[in-house]
Amino acid sequence: MPVALTPRERADLKARAHSLEPLLQIGQSGLTDRMAAELDRTLTAHELIKVKVKTEDRESRETLCAAICERTGATAVQRVGNVLILWRPRPDAPPEDDE
Repeated sequence: MPVALTPRERADLKARAHSLEPLLQIGQSGLTDRMAAELDRTLTAHELIKVKVKTEDRESRETLCAAICERTGATAVQRVGNVLILWRPRPDAPPEDDE
């Protein structure tokens, strides 16, 4: 299940992602099992990634982005055009303290 982000957390993640290049590109074949596995591995390794979603139709792009989040358990930080920023905390990362 995707993690709900506060506006402050979302802004921090957007700032961190600004300099990143898209690591994966999803094309005409959509979200296959192989692509979902690669997304999962990449999120585990990097925690915060950019994905380029290459579809013509805006509605199908939104549907595909929602399917990516649902299937990977990642949270969509931002989507601008064809680029989707995804974040999922690493399973071995210690929880952050808000002291």
